[in-house]
Formats: sequence, structure tokens, C-alpha cells
Amino acid sequence: MTYLAKGDVALSVGMTACTTIMAPIVTPLLVLLIAGQTVDVAVWDMFISIVQVVLVPIAAGFIINKLFEKFAKEFSRVLPLISVIGISLIIMAVVAANAQSLMSVGLLIIVVVMLHNVCGYALGYLAGRLLGLSKAQRRTLSIEVGMQNSGLATSLATVHFATMPLAAVPGAVFSVWHNISGAIYANILARSAGDDSVAKADLENRIESGEIEKEEAKEQSKAQ
Repeated sequence: MTYLAKGDVALSVGMTACTTIMAPIVTPLLVLLIAGQTVDVAVWDMFISIVQVVLVPIAAGFIINKLFEKFAKEFSRVLPLISVIGISLIIMAVVAANAQSLMSVGLLIIVVVMLHNVCGYALGYLAGRLLGLSKAQRRTLSIEVGMQNSGLATSLATVHFATMPLAAVPGAVFSVWHNISGAIYANILARSAGDDSVAKADLENRIESGEIEKEEAKEQSKAQ
């Protein structure tokens, strides 16, 4: 999505790598902090689950790519399709198992998931602006904050909160929604990036013609 939004892909990869490495430690602690007052949270078991779901596949991918590079390149063509099918099956299983409950609270969950996603986009972009990041970096931060690993959320909820059937539903709904909102949002950001390029070119032309000074141009650029 960052690539489609014309963001900073290197920053996106770095942030994803950091959050992936931190996930086994931070996620159980956050769940303990937020939900620990109302439900029992097995922090160690959740840590092991995240390692199995996130870090082990990544490590296996690195090893396979290193040892069987040609095979990995050929197989990578079908991986997106396999991923979509896998996530779709998980969503169908969760929704089917909670169809009755969803009839009563489904709308509320959908609204909350949408708000969570949109607020993530907005807060990510705002944080980037407050930190003085470039526009490409702001777009990246917005995407990274707004879009989360819903597959991991659904998996953890299913395994560790089996007595609470609806716990897995928000993750399943988010899996569908953030792909829709992400595609739309990335398109909007990409268009704004195109407008930025035009504005930058116009600014450079005005500097060359002597219409404005460089310092004034810098101030205008920051204001944008």
C-alpha cells in the first residue's frame, strides 16, 4: 500500500520489520494492560503463538529464499493468491461461527473497526507532520499506523480467547475493511503526491526566474 501511495518504501519496510520483531513482546503486554482486568491473559502462551505465527514463517522464508532462490522466485508469483485464499477462509470460518451474535452487534463492530482504521490513518499523518517528516514519510507513517496485521489478531483471538467467540470478529471484519479503505486511501495519497510534484516543479521554476528567494521557497514548502 505504501508503494501505491507513493510513500517511502524503505521506511515502510523498516517500520514493518521493527514492529514484527517487537510484536511477540509488546502484544501480550498490551493485551494484559488493556484486557487483563476482565479476562485472564496467558502472556507466555501468547508470546509463543506470535513467534510461531509471525517470526517462524519469516525466518523460514529467508532460509528458503537463500537456499532455493530460483524456486522461491517462481513460487512467489502465487503467494499473494494463497495469502488471499487463506485470509478469506479464516474470515468465513469466524463469521460463520458467530453468525447469530453478529446479527445483534455486527453493525456496532463494523463502525468501531472503521473508526479505528480511519483514526489510525489520520493520527499517523498528523504525527508525521508534527515530527517534521517529509510528505512521502507522512504518507508512509499514515499507512503503517492505519493498517494492522488483522490475520494475527484473528488468530490470537481464536486461540487465546476461545471462551469469547466474538473476540475474533473485529479482526476478521478489519481484514476485509482495511483492504478496501487502504486501496482507496492509497489512491488519494498517490494523487496528492502528483499534485505535490507539480507544485514543487512550479516552485523551482519561480526560484530560477528570480521571482522568489530560496529561503522564502523553503518556508512555502514547509507550509504545504
